[in-house]
Amino acid sequence: MKKVIPLMITGALSIAALSGCGKSESSASSDGKVKIEFFEYKSEAKGTFQELAKKFEKENPNIDVVVSNPPDATTVLKTRVAKRDIPDIMGIGADNVFADLSKAGVFTDVTKDKRLDQVQPSYVQMLKDVTASDKVYGIPYATNADAVIYNKAIFKELGLEVPKTWDEFIAVAKKVQDAGKIPFYFTFKDSWTTLPAFNVLAANTQGPDFFKNLSAGKTTFTQGYKTAANKFAELLQYGHKDMMGKAYNDGNVAFAKGEAAMYLQGIWAISEIKKANPDIDLGVFPYPVTNNPNETKVVSGVDLLLGLSSQTKHAKEAQKFIDFLLTQETAKAYIDDQKAFSAVKGVEQKDASLEGLNESIAKGALVDFPDHYIPSAVGFDKVLQEFTQNKNTNDLLNKLDTEWKKVQGRK
Repeated sequence: MKKVIPLMITGALSIAALSGCGKSESSASSDGKVKIEFFEYKSEAKGTFQELAKKFEKENPNIDVVVSNPPDATTVLKTRVAKRDIPDIMGIGADNVFADLSKAGVFTDVTKDKRLDQVQPSYVQMLKDVTASDKVYGIPYATNADAVIYNKAIFKELGLEVPKTWDEFIAVAKKVQDAGKIPFYFTFKDSWTTLPAFNVLAANTQGPDFFKNLSAGKTTFTQGYKTAANKFAELLQYGHKDMMGKAYNDGNVAFAKGEAAMYLQGIWAISEIKKANPDIDLGVFPYPVTNNPNETKVVSGVDLLLGLSSQTKHAKEAQKFIDFLLTQETAKAYIDDQKAFSAVKGVEQKDASLEGLNESIAKGALVDFPDHYIPSAVGFDKVLQEFTQNKNTNDLLNKLDTEWKKVQGRK
């Protein structure tokens, strides 16, 4: 699951991270075992990691692994870092939060670690890109993708084909709506759920080197994001009445019950949907953003990386748990349960519900999440959430430009 949370001051994080040891839940237990903390931000993966931790503990009876997954995990992590309470291992996404924590010295530098040889180099490069550094501060573990999740039974009932172009996509939505059903289920009560669809629309229309040019003052959101904003507004016409009243969990359950034909989410939602309805017949397809199928790129990025604390007192034990997670057997168990893709070489996702993305992945038609490059202080998700209500494209673009300039001015 992807969320955007406002950042604290990076300078404060730097002071916290670099001034003394942490006081995390890692310690020596009364029974002589070493206790380490694995802090991970994916609520849907908590049970998976708890089971994997139990397996690890059986193989390593001298180590206890505490899996932490609090609500609003990213906010909690930054607060703990500011208090010098840094977990031994952190499982987070490769986004601006990761970039800021990396610059603050929170993670161990693994640039020369041979463990990076176990993962796909393209995902290692994504970590470098998002931190704007040649150094690497985490091991890519699992990757995800934005895709249109669709109900195969509804498509069959209405005689619909998977769309390959934007015009076909809108035509499918209109046919669903004309049939008295909901084309897209939106959950904008949680502001971050505006991002999956918009990320794809922007990534496929913003042009090459957009953020490089934006940082250099050679372009603006007004210039680069107008097409994406207009297309997003068009998709909103095919939602349901209470889009602002529904949250992410509501959407997972509603889609599982067959209340909509399509769900504009990431593949991370599939495991939750299937928990609500194990028998649902669903599939995925790439967002057809333009009318040229050959231009379509799937937005995919590092959904979960493993970062070792630079302050841990139990680096040996923590590293042992990371090595356990990186084994092909464990990595496969994770992606099978979470319906994700693995960054670990040789570990393939063969779930039939995801086969609609195989062609794009095989030919490398992939691009990173745009929001990974937008500072959280811009409030991208909040601005988009407001846009879902007023549909004012100029207002959206002007706010993004204004907030971007404010953040750049503070650097």
